[in-house]
Amino acid sequence: MPDSQPHRTFTLSDFDFSLPPDLIAQHPAPERSASRLLDGRAGAPVDRIFRELPGLLQPGDLLVFNDTRVVKARVFGEKESGGKVELLIERVLVADGDGKAAGNEVVAHMKVSKKPAVGATLQMAGGPARGGFGATLLGRWPDENGPLFRFALSSPDGAGPHALMERHGHMPLPPYIERHQDGADDPDAAEDAERYQTVFARAPGAVAAPTAALHFDDAVLAALAAHGVERASVTLHVGAGTFQPVKTESLADHRMHSEWYEVPLATLAALERCRQRGGRVVAVGTTTVRTLESWARSGQATGDTDIFITPGFAFQVVDLLVTNFHLPKSTLMMLISAFTGYEHAMALYRHAIGQRYRFFSYGDAMLLARR
Repeated sequence: MPDSQPHRTFTLSDFDFSLPPDLIAQHPAPERSASRLLDGRAGAPVDRIFRELPGLLQPGDLLVFNDTRVVKARVFGEKESGGKVELLIERVLVADGDGKAAGNEVVAHMKVSKKPAVGATLQMAGGPARGGFGATLLGRWPDENGPLFRFALSSPDGAGPHALMERHGHMPLPPYIERHQDGADDPDAAEDAERYQTVFARAPGAVAAPTAALHFDDAVLAALAAHGVERASVTLHVGAGTFQPVKTESLADHRMHSEWYEVPLATLAALERCRQRGGRVVAVGTTTVRTLESWARSGQATGDTDIFITPGFAFQVVDLLVTNFHLPKSTLMMLISAFTGYEHAMALYRHAIGQRYRFFSYGDAMLLARR
Protein backbone atom coordinates (compact mmCIF):
# COMPACT_ATOMS: atom_id res chain seq x y z
CA MET A 1 0.00 0.00 0.00
CA PRO A 2 1.67 3.27 -1.06
CA ASP A 3 1.69 6.38 1.13
CA SER A 4 -1.29 8.67 0.60
CA GLN A 5 1.06 11.67 0.46
CA PRO A 6 3.91 10.56 -1.83
CA HIS A 7 4.95 14.12 -2.75
CA ARG A 8 4.77 15.55 0.77
CA THR A 9 7.61 17.75 1.99
CA PHE A 10 8.84 16.23 5.24
CA THR A 11 10.37 18.07 8.17
CA LEU A 12 12.29 16.84 11.20
CA SER A 13 9.20 16.82 13.41
CA ASP A 14 7.56 14.24 11.16
CA PHE A 15 10.05 11.64 12.41
CA ASP A 16 9.46 12.17 16.11
CA PHE A 17 7.69 9.69 18.37
CA SER A 18 7.35 9.04 22.08
CA LEU A 19 9.23 6.01 23.39
CA PRO A 20 8.89 4.70 26.96
CA PRO A 21 12.44 4.66 28.41
CA ASP A 22 12.07 1.09 29.65
CA LEU A 23 11.87 -0.11 26.03
CA ILE A 24 15.48 0.97 25.38
CA ALA A 25 17.41 -2.30 25.60
CA GLN A 26 20.36 -2.11 28.00
CA HIS A 27 21.54 -5.67 27.33
CA PRO A 28 21.22 -8.08 24.40
CA ALA A 29 18.81 -10.99 24.30
CA PRO A 30 20.14 -14.18 25.97
CA GLU A 31 20.79 -15.62 22.49
CA ARG A 32 21.43 -13.57 19.36
CA SER A 33 18.64 -15.14 17.29
CA ALA A 34 16.18 -15.16 20.21
CA SER A 35 15.41 -11.49 19.56
CA ARG A 36 11.96 -10.65 18.25
CA LEU A 37 11.43 -9.88 14.58
CA LEU A 38 8.63 -7.60 13.41
CA ASP A 39 7.69 -8.73 9.91
CA GLY A 40 6.56 -5.55 8.22
CA ARG A 41 6.72 -6.63 4.58
CA ALA A 42 2.95 -6.62 4.07
CA GLY A 43 0.26 -4.26 5.29
CA ALA A 44 -0.40 -5.90 8.65
CA PRO A 45 2.60 -6.45 10.96
CA VAL A 46 3.40 -10.00 12.06
CA ASP A 47 5.24 -10.72 15.32
CA ARG A 48 7.96 -13.32 14.92
CA ILE A 49 11.27 -14.53 16.40
CA PHE A 50 14.48 -13.66 14.55
CA ARG A 51 15.48 -17.28 13.96
CA GLU A 52 12.43 -17.54 11.65
CA LEU A 53 14.15 -15.26 9.12
CA PRO A 54 15.51 -18.00 6.79
CA GLY A 55 11.98 -19.23 6.12
CA LEU A 56 10.86 -15.72 5.16
CA LEU A 57 13.40 -15.46 2.34
CA GLN A 58 13.51 -17.28 -0.98
CA PRO A 59 16.15 -19.55 -2.53
CA GLY A 60 18.23 -17.35 -4.80
CA ASP A 61 18.00 -14.26 -2.59
CA LEU A 62 21.25 -12.51 -1.69
CA LEU A 63 21.85 -11.42 1.89
CA VAL A 64 24.44 -8.62 2.15
CA PHE A 65 26.16 -7.88 5.47
CA ASN A 66 28.46 -5.13 6.70
CA ASP A 67 31.60 -6.92 7.93
CA THR A 68 33.10 -3.95 9.76
CA ARG A 69 34.58 -4.65 13.19
CA VAL A 70 34.01 -2.34 16.15
CA VAL A 71 37.29 -1.16 17.66
CA LYS A 72 37.87 -0.18 21.28
CA ALA A 73 37.96 3.45 20.25
CA ARG A 74 37.06 5.13 23.56
CA VAL A 75 40.24 6.07 25.45
CA PHE A 76 40.70 8.06 28.66
CA GLY A 77 43.66 10.18 29.71
CA GLU A 78 44.91 13.49 31.04
CA LYS A 79 46.14 16.81 29.73
CA GLU A 80 49.58 18.07 30.69
CA SER A 81 47.82 20.15 33.36
CA GLY A 82 46.23 17.04 34.86
CA GLY A 83 42.71 17.70 33.57
CA LYS A 84 40.75 14.70 32.36
CA VAL A 85 40.22 14.05 28.67
CA GLU A 86 38.33 11.45 26.66
CA LEU A 87 38.99 10.59 23.02
CA LEU A 88 36.67 8.69 20.72
CA ILE A 89 38.88 7.70 17.80
CA GLU A 90 36.77 7.96 14.67
CA ARG A 91 39.30 7.02 11.99
CA VAL A 92 42.89 5.87 11.54
CA LEU A 93 44.46 7.89 8.74
CA VAL A 94 46.16 5.79 6.10
CA ALA A 95 49.84 6.48 5.48
CA ASP A 96 50.47 7.97 2.05
CA GLY A 97 53.42 8.77 -0.14
CA ASP A 98 53.42 12.55 0.05
CA GLY A 99 53.73 12.89 3.80
CA LYS A 100 50.21 14.22 4.39
CA ALA A 101 49.36 11.41 6.78
CA ALA A 102 51.64 9.18 8.78
CA GLY A 103 50.59 5.70 9.85
CA ASN A 104 50.30 6.80 13.49
CA GLU A 105 47.74 9.56 12.92
CA VAL A 106 44.08 9.38 13.90
CA VAL A 107 40.98 11.56 13.82
CA ALA A 108 38.96 11.74 17.03
CA HIS A 109 36.18 13.39 18.96
CA MET A 110 37.57 15.04 22.10
CA LYS A 111 35.69 15.55 25.37
CA VAL A 112 37.59 17.96 27.61
CA SER A 113 36.84 20.98 29.81
CA LYS A 114 39.30 23.24 27.93
CA LYS A 115 40.79 22.37 24.55
CA PRO A 116 44.58 21.92 24.66
CA ALA A 117 46.81 23.92 22.35
CA VAL A 118 48.02 22.52 19.06
CA GLY A 119 51.27 20.68 19.78
CA ALA A 120 50.25 19.61 23.28
CA THR A 121 50.62 15.91 24.07
CA LEU A 122 47.86 14.17 25.99
CA GLN A 123 48.82 11.34 28.34
CA MET A 124 46.41 8.58 27.37
CA ALA A 125 45.89 5.51 29.60
CA GLY A 126 48.60 6.83 31.92
CA GLY A 127 50.94 8.01 29.18
CA PRO A 128 54.08 6.29 27.83
CA ALA A 129 55.83 6.41 31.21
CA ARG A 130 53.09 4.25 32.76
CA GLY A 131 52.46 1.82 29.93
CA GLY A 132 50.05 4.00 27.97
CA PHE A 133 50.65 6.27 25.01
CA GLY A 134 50.86 9.90 23.98
CA ALA A 135 48.46 11.74 21.68
CA THR A 136 49.83 14.97 20.21
CA LEU A 137 47.21 17.41 18.92
CA LEU A 138 47.94 18.41 15.31
CA GLY A 139 44.82 20.49 14.65
CA ARG A 140 41.19 20.20 13.61
CA TRP A 141 39.86 17.90 10.88
CA PRO A 142 38.95 17.84 8.01
CA ASP A 143 39.83 21.56 7.99
CA GLU A 144 40.57 24.30 10.52
CA ASN A 145 36.86 24.64 11.29
CA GLY A 146 36.14 20.90 11.34
CA PRO A 147 34.32 19.21 14.23
CA LEU A 148 36.99 16.55 14.81
CA PHE A 149 40.62 16.63 15.93
CA ARG A 150 43.74 15.10 14.39
CA PHE A 151 46.30 13.44 16.66
CA ALA A 152 49.66 11.69 16.26
CA LEU A 153 49.94 8.71 18.61
CA SER A 154 53.22 7.55 20.14
CA SER A 155 54.23 4.70 22.43
CA PRO A 156 57.59 3.30 23.62
CA ASP A 157 57.23 0.11 21.58
CA GLY A 158 56.06 1.88 18.41
CA ALA A 159 52.66 0.17 18.40
CA GLY A 160 50.16 1.42 15.83
CA PRO A 161 46.76 2.97 16.55
CA HIS A 162 44.76 -0.27 16.29
CA ALA A 163 47.10 -2.08 18.70
CA LEU A 164 46.94 0.82 21.16
CA MET A 165 43.14 0.89 21.06
CA GLU A 166 42.99 -2.87 21.61
CA ARG A 167 45.27 -2.56 24.66
CA HIS A 168 43.87 0.54 26.30
CA GLY A 169 40.49 1.31 24.78
CA HIS A 170 36.90 0.61 25.74
CA MET A 171 33.98 -0.43 23.56
CA PRO A 172 32.30 2.76 22.28
CA LEU A 173 28.75 1.95 23.29
CA PRO A 174 25.94 4.31 22.31
CA PRO A 175 25.05 6.99 24.88
CA TYR A 176 21.65 5.42 25.58
CA ILE A 177 23.28 2.19 26.88
CA GLU A 178 24.09 2.94 30.50
CA ARG A 179 27.56 1.87 31.59
CA HIS A 180 30.43 3.31 33.65
CA GLN A 181 31.39 6.62 32.06
CA ASP A 182 34.87 7.15 33.51
CA GLY A 183 36.79 4.20 32.10
CA ALA A 184 36.51 2.21 35.33
CA ASP A 185 36.19 -1.54 35.26
CA ASP A 186 32.70 -2.41 34.12
CA PRO A 187 31.05 -5.73 35.06
CA ASP A 188 29.30 -5.67 31.67
CA ALA A 189 32.53 -5.19 29.68
CA ALA A 190 32.97 -8.87 28.79
CA GLU A 191 29.38 -9.17 27.55
CA ASP A 192 29.68 -5.98 25.52
CA ALA A 193 33.00 -7.05 23.98
CA GLU A 194 31.30 -10.19 22.63
CA ARG A 195 27.75 -9.10 21.90
CA TYR A 196 28.38 -5.59 20.51
CA GLN A 197 30.25 -7.32 17.70
CA THR A 198 28.87 -9.43 14.86
CA VAL A 199 29.93 -13.06 14.54
CA PHE A 200 31.46 -12.31 11.12
CA ALA A 201 33.16 -8.98 11.97
CA ARG A 202 36.37 -8.79 9.95
CA ALA A 203 37.63 -5.30 9.06
CA PRO A 204 38.50 -3.13 12.12
CA GLY A 205 37.44 0.49 11.92
CA ALA A 206 33.90 1.07 13.24
CA VAL A 207 33.01 3.00 16.39
CA ALA A 208 29.45 1.66 16.33
CA ALA A 209 28.18 -1.80 15.45
CA PRO A 210 26.03 -2.54 12.39
CA THR A 211 23.37 -3.55 14.87
CA ALA A 212 20.93 -5.41 12.60
CA ALA A 213 23.65 -8.00 12.08
CA LEU A 214 24.02 -8.65 15.82
CA HIS A 215 21.03 -11.03 15.65
CA PHE A 216 22.75 -13.50 13.31
CA ASP A 217 24.38 -16.55 14.87
CA ASP A 218 25.94 -19.65 13.37
CA ALA A 219 22.63 -21.55 13.43
CA VAL A 220 20.78 -18.85 11.47
CA LEU A 221 23.64 -18.53 8.97
CA ALA A 222 23.62 -22.30 8.44
CA ALA A 223 19.84 -22.31 7.96
CA LEU A 224 20.11 -19.52 5.38
CA ALA A 225 22.73 -21.46 3.42
CA ALA A 226 20.63 -24.63 3.56
CA HIS A 227 17.66 -22.63 2.26
CA GLY A 228 19.62 -21.50 -0.79
CA VAL A 229 20.20 -17.90 0.27
CA GLU A 230 23.55 -16.57 -0.93
CA ARG A 231 25.67 -14.38 1.33
CA ALA A 232 28.01 -11.47 0.54
CA SER A 233 29.56 -8.60 2.42
CA VAL A 234 30.45 -4.93 2.14
CA THR A 235 32.43 -2.77 4.55
CA LEU A 236 31.31 0.57 5.94
CA HIS A 237 33.15 1.80 9.02
CA VAL A 238 30.31 3.21 11.09
CA GLY A 239 31.27 6.55 12.61
CA ALA A 240 30.10 8.29 15.77
CA GLY A 241 28.09 10.60 13.55
CA THR A 242 25.45 7.88 13.40
CA PHE A 243 24.42 9.01 16.92
CA GLN A 244 24.45 12.73 16.15
CA PRO A 245 20.94 14.21 16.24
CA VAL A 246 19.50 16.10 13.30
CA LYS A 247 19.16 19.70 14.47
CA THR A 248 17.60 21.39 11.44
CA GLU A 249 13.83 21.31 10.93
CA SER A 250 14.40 21.39 7.18
CA LEU A 251 15.96 18.10 6.07
CA ALA A 252 17.67 19.91 3.20
CA ASP A 253 19.76 21.86 5.72
CA HIS A 254 21.18 18.79 7.47
CA ARG A 255 24.84 18.02 6.83
CA MET A 256 25.40 14.27 6.76
CA HIS A 257 28.57 12.79 8.26
CA SER A 258 31.01 10.98 5.96
CA GLU A 259 32.04 7.33 6.30
CA TRP A 260 34.44 5.09 4.38
CA TYR A 261 33.00 2.13 2.46
CA GLU A 262 34.04 -0.67 0.12
CA VAL A 263 32.10 -3.06 -2.12
CA PRO A 264 34.46 -5.97 -2.93
CA LEU A 265 34.68 -7.47 -6.40
CA ALA A 266 33.23 -10.73 -5.06
CA THR A 267 30.14 -8.86 -3.86
CA LEU A 268 29.74 -7.06 -7.19
CA ALA A 269 29.77 -10.49 -8.86
CA ALA A 270 27.24 -11.84 -6.33
CA LEU A 271 24.92 -8.90 -7.02
CA GLU A 272 25.06 -9.61 -10.74
CA ARG A 273 24.34 -13.32 -10.21
CA CYS A 274 21.38 -12.43 -7.99
CA ARG A 275 19.86 -10.18 -10.64
CA GLN A 276 20.38 -12.73 -13.39
CA ARG A 277 18.54 -15.44 -11.48
CA GLY A 278 15.73 -13.10 -10.39
CA GLY A 279 16.66 -13.09 -6.71
CA ARG A 280 16.19 -10.25 -4.27
CA VAL A 281 18.91 -8.22 -2.57
CA VAL A 282 18.38 -8.29 1.20
CA ALA A 283 20.42 -5.65 3.03
CA VAL A 284 21.29 -6.34 6.65
CA GLY A 285 21.24 -2.92 8.26
CA THR A 286 21.04 0.67 7.14
CA THR A 287 24.82 0.85 6.71
CA THR A 288 24.61 -1.85 4.05
CA VAL A 289 21.83 0.09 2.33
CA ARG A 290 23.92 3.26 2.33
CA THR A 291 26.92 1.37 0.96
CA LEU A 292 25.08 -0.35 -1.88
CA GLU A 293 23.10 2.71 -2.90
CA SER A 294 26.24 4.89 -2.75
CA TRP A 295 27.97 2.49 -5.13
CA ALA A 296 24.94 2.43 -7.44
CA ARG A 297 24.77 6.23 -7.63
CA SER A 298 28.49 6.98 -7.89
CA GLY A 299 29.85 3.92 -9.67
CA GLN A 300 32.68 3.91 -7.10
CA ALA A 301 33.28 0.61 -5.32
CA THR A 302 35.28 2.29 -2.57
CA GLY A 303 35.53 5.77 -1.09
CA ASP A 304 33.77 8.09 1.36
CA THR A 305 30.01 8.51 1.36
CA ASP A 306 27.76 11.11 2.93
CA ILE A 307 24.60 9.84 1.24
CA PHE A 308 21.46 11.09 2.99
CA ILE A 309 18.41 8.96 2.21
CA THR A 310 15.04 10.62 2.79
CA PRO A 311 11.50 10.00 1.45
CA GLY A 312 11.48 10.33 -2.32
CA PHE A 313 14.85 8.60 -2.74
CA ALA A 314 15.00 6.22 -5.73
CA PHE A 315 16.51 2.93 -4.56
CA GLN A 316 18.47 1.06 -7.21
CA VAL A 317 19.79 -2.04 -5.43
CA VAL A 318 18.06 -3.10 -2.22
CA ASP A 319 14.75 -4.99 -2.23
CA LEU A 320 14.40 -6.08 1.41
CA LEU A 321 15.87 -4.67 4.62
CA VAL A 322 16.63 -6.22 8.00
CA THR A 323 17.03 -3.41 10.53
CA ASN A 324 16.71 -2.56 14.20
CA PHE A 325 14.42 0.09 15.68
CA HIS A 326 15.90 3.58 15.48
CA LEU A 327 15.94 6.81 17.47
CA PRO A 328 13.28 9.49 16.95
CA LYS A 329 14.27 12.26 14.54
CA SER A 330 17.28 10.27 13.33
CA THR A 331 18.55 9.96 9.77
CA LEU A 332 17.88 6.23 10.06
CA MET A 333 14.17 6.86 10.66
CA MET A 334 14.21 8.91 7.47
CA LEU A 335 15.95 6.08 5.60
CA ILE A 336 13.45 3.39 6.56
CA SER A 337 10.57 5.78 5.78
CA ALA A 338 12.06 6.31 2.33
CA PHE A 339 12.40 2.55 1.90
CA THR A 340 9.06 1.22 3.11
CA GLY A 341 6.86 4.35 3.08
CA TYR A 342 6.48 6.94 5.82
CA GLU A 343 2.97 6.04 6.97
CA HIS A 344 3.76 2.33 6.99
CA ALA A 345 6.99 2.88 8.93
CA MET A 346 5.27 4.97 11.59
CA ALA A 347 2.45 2.42 11.89
CA LEU A 348 5.02 -0.33 12.45
CA TYR A 349 6.67 1.72 15.18
CA ARG A 350 3.33 2.29 16.90
CA HIS A 351 2.74 -1.47 16.79
CA ALA A 352 6.23 -2.20 18.13
CA ILE A 353 5.78 0.18 21.06
CA GLY A 354 2.36 -1.26 21.84
CA GLN A 355 3.75 -4.81 21.77
CA ARG A 356 6.76 -3.75 23.86
CA TYR A 357 9.49 -4.55 21.40
CA ARG A 358 13.00 -3.68 22.60
CA PHE A 359 14.56 -0.66 20.88
CA PHE A 360 17.92 0.53 19.55
CA SER A 361 21.30 -1.23 19.37
CA TYR A 362 20.64 -4.16 21.71
CA GLY A 363 16.96 -4.31 20.79
CA ASP A 364 14.81 -6.31 18.40
CA ALA A 365 14.69 -6.27 14.59
CA MET A 366 12.26 -5.74 11.75
CA LEU A 367 12.02 -6.99 8.16
CA LEU A 368 10.89 -4.44 5.57
CA ALA A 369 10.10 -4.52 1.86
CA ARG A 370 10.80 -1.70 -0.56
CA ARG A 371 7.66 0.20 -1.55
